[in-house]
Amino acid sequence: MSNTPIAFNRRSFLRSVGISAVSLLTVEKILADPYSSILISTDPVAPIRVRGIVKSLGKGLKGIAVSDGVSVVSTKADGTFELVSNSRRPFVFLSIPSGYEIPTNPVWTAKFYTPIQPNKKNEAEVVWNLVPSKISDKKHTFLQLADPQMLDPYDVKRFQNETIPDIQQLIKSYTDPVFGVACGDIMFDHLELNPDYEKGIAQTAFPFFQVLGNHDVENIALTDEDSARTFMKYFGPTYYSFNRGDVHYVVLDDILWHGNGYIGYVEQQQYDWLAADLALVEKGKTVVVFMHIPPYNENHIRGGGNSASKSNIVMNRMQLYKILEGYNAHIISGHMHESERIIDGGIPIYVAGAVCGAWWTSDICFDGTPNGYAVYDVNGSELNCFYKATGKPNDHQLTVYAHGANPQFPDEILANIWDADKEWKIFWYEDGIRKGEMVQKRSFDPLSVKLYGDENLPKRYSWVSPVNADHIYFAPASKQAKSIVVEAINRQGKIFTQKI
Repeated sequence: MSNTPIAFNRRSFLRSVGISAVSLLTVEKILADPYSSILISTDPVAPIRVRGIVKSLGKGLKGIAVSDGVSVVSTKADGTFELVSNSRRPFVFLSIPSGYEIPTNPVWTAKFYTPIQPNKKNEAEVVWNLVPSKISDKKHTFLQLADPQMLDPYDVKRFQNETIPDIQQLIKSYTDPVFGVACGDIMFDHLELNPDYEKGIAQTAFPFFQVLGNHDVENIALTDEDSARTFMKYFGPTYYSFNRGDVHYVVLDDILWHGNGYIGYVEQQQYDWLAADLALVEKGKTVVVFMHIPPYNENHIRGGGNSASKSNIVMNRMQLYKILEGYNAHIISGHMHESERIIDGGIPIYVAGAVCGAWWTSDICFDGTPNGYAVYDVNGSELNCFYKATGKPNDHQLTVYAHGANPQFPDEILANIWDADKEWKIFWYEDGIRKGEMVQKRSFDPLSVKLYGDENLPKRYSWVSPVNADHIYFAPASKQAKSIVVEAINRQGKIFTQKI
């Protein structure tokens, strides 16, 4: 046993010493300086030498990244690799290369990992046999499912009977490769329902990756490490990477469970791993990062607050931005149950609406965004996204309300355009004549107010309430007009319209 103090990140400190230390070293103290290390004593761990090979059609593949979540090595010319792991690392995994099929479990969840199972000599062997893709993945599509958040059989039924059939219908017309990402809060604390999620995903018949959400942890766990055990049992590592076409994808775990709740935080070990992972990726390449809690969002500003909740942003996000410098980076997240597109640290951040909306209480999120998921069509390094409302056609991208829907503006119509940002152009027409550009104003969605605005509504969860949104647009349309049409033009020039 060693008593030598070593530099150790704060998250690992929590893992090592458990809830009793958390009560002494509170989250507030941890966040007083989230970028610094602390000194602790730790027992030595047993080293495990992992040897293996990555091959396809009987030949080794060179240059494939293999990791245990700490070390990252690249396969040699013959496809072999060797890394020294330790008894604390549960998995060894590879960064699936472009041009090869995504290995899957029988239920179509991605199988890019293998448990480290050492022999008596503390050695382990791993073999991956990859299958070449039948068609090029330079063009591909991925679906981001944020917050399915299933609590009980009612939620499971809606996910399996509404979301999954909608996905099946959507992809019928797709000829390019497709994969999915469940972007956290797959469950609503009831982790015994994970097989029901798998049952739904299996029906899509294409690979799905999973992101750890704050409701996917074991909330009776005393440490962060223990909190992810059920997730890892079903889905493998909580952070990893893979490649499709010209894009390098990364999944991060930004949930720090401290025994009595969580904060948004990425451990130093992950950042070190990410830096090593990206060291094998050419600068300038497109890198897409999935994480459950957005690094930053402006929900607190829209709500009139001065600062964001520690559970709604990543407290040490600036380090992430630093590591991503030099790449064409995008960050995709969920967690907020509302839609938002912002740029922070020079990186575009997309906060997608929730699959479950406002926890399956109706068909919309707090901000009026429909229950649904994001669809990304990728061509080379270019990403084009639209939000797919469950049960609606692809071009359902706005909801228009008549005069007085917002009592503060009785003489104006309004349009909720949940995917809009500053690049969109929004116009209104009266009797076929374009009258002008609509003005963005912070507002509640009228339907959200109707469904969630009363203290007794919704009946299922009375704590659900509407939130202000920045994607609502107003116009002083004439009440005498026989026909009023709102036209929304997205950043790709595609036009969506809705008539009052």
